[in-house]
Amino acid sequence: TDGRTDGRTDGGGGPIFTSPPSIKTALAGNKTTMALRRRTDAILHRLLLLGAVSVVALCLLAKGSGMKPGHRPGTTQPRRLGSPPRVSAPYSASKPAPGSHCHQQLRWDSIAPRRTVVCRGKGFGASSSSSQESKKKTRKNKQSTIERFLSGVDLPSSFKFTGEVRPGKLSPPRPVKKGIQLPEYARSGQPSTAGTAPWDKIEVKSAADIEKMKASGRIAREILDAAGRMVKPGVTTDEIDELVHRMCMERDCYPSPLNYQGFPKSVCTSVNEVICHGIPDTTVLKEGDIINIDVTIFHDGFHGDCSETFPVGEIDDESKKLIQVTYNAWQEAIKYCKPGAKYNRIGGIIERYVTKRGYKTSRDFVAHGIGKRFHTKPFILHYENNDNLGTMEPGHVFTIEPMICKGTDKYVLWPDKWTAATKDGERSAQFEHTFLVTQNGVEALTGKTSSSPVQFWEDPATAIKV
Repeated sequence: TDGRTDGRTDGGGGPIFTSPPSIKTALAGNKTTMALRRRTDAILHRLLLLGAVSVVALCLLAKGSGMKPGHRPGTTQPRRLGSPPRVSAPYSASKPAPGSHCHQQLRWDSIAPRRTVVCRGKGFGASSSSSQESKKKTRKNKQSTIERFLSGVDLPSSFKFTGEVRPGKLSPPRPVKKGIQLPEYARSGQPSTAGTAPWDKIEVKSAADIEKMKASGRIAREILDAAGRMVKPGVTTDEIDELVHRMCMERDCYPSPLNYQGFPKSVCTSVNEVICHGIPDTTVLKEGDIINIDVTIFHDGFHGDCSETFPVGEIDDESKKLIQVTYNAWQEAIKYCKPGAKYNRIGGIIERYVTKRGYKTSRDFVAHGIGKRFHTKPFILHYENNDNLGTMEPGHVFTIEPMICKGTDKYVLWPDKWTAATKDGERSAQFEHTFLVTQNGVEALTGKTSSSPVQFWEDPATAIKV
């Protein structure tokens, strides 16, 4: 019989048959099936389009947040300065990723503002009162917060320090003289993320760029040598910061750490168990300490970055061996570098050297490309890895800066959200240069000059056999 309907339709708009199926009934069923398929295809198409839009949005968001130095993509780490905690860092806790802390930013009226890492997640001047009253309260709250940070009373009483070093009191921010060229983050505290995304290529510097980077490297080396000569018992790390800042002003360059992601000083001073990013303060160096001084400057549009670990007076044999092993491993990595060499091989060279001698390399802080930006690709790991970090080409400029620990390579982040100290309180040492890949190898743009002091680890006659 003919397939007649009772006037009703199914969910796809097709008729519902009441009589026994026939050829016409089958044809009508096919039409219904086709209509359902068309609707299903339309829904799937919309879902795919929505997914594509979401992926693009997430990529843009990731690029906007960027990696903060010192930090390795895809990890949770502390914020990074000269040697980015594998940024989650580039300086992030136990390690929060770069920028993951969302600390309230405070600005000074000088060119050298400072973003503190106190008052986490809190704003200032929140009030329903009049605009003028709100401004007064804001100024009052800012001042009280700054005073609390400088006096150190914000330290949680429950925090357990792992070694002998304790934070001192910070001096007020040092002003930057007018006319000095500033990096992009000098006022805002927020560095550019250009050159840090997975799809970004490693920059090849032009001949003009290289000449400027050589000039920046020479200045950084001169300042680091002067800071090293100052190291002796009784000197405070704040006095070292004052010297570095003053020498930068005299040479018309900006101290790169200053206000980078809110870092409050012009140099990093890491004493004994502090792995990196120690903040200069009233801490007094004593006989037997070791201290890493990390100097980075910004001159004529380019950064120069170097660091060295110095003994304070006479140090014990274990500390001498730690420094020697760190220096030797660093030198072994430097020898490997040349055009065509893989960046991911550097870490294995370092780790194999130090582990054979009973030491560990920090896995949380990375080396980095450098130029107009403080931290760019390549990001270099100081331990064995198979990551795709790129291949060296003439014109690449980058750092190698292994942090070697006597005991565990694990770290704790102090309440200042910058100072990374070994979890077991044992000592750590570090060396760093800015390197240019040449046609035949690499050139240390921050290398020592004829006037640089020769340390025991560099002189074959005094070097420790390890």
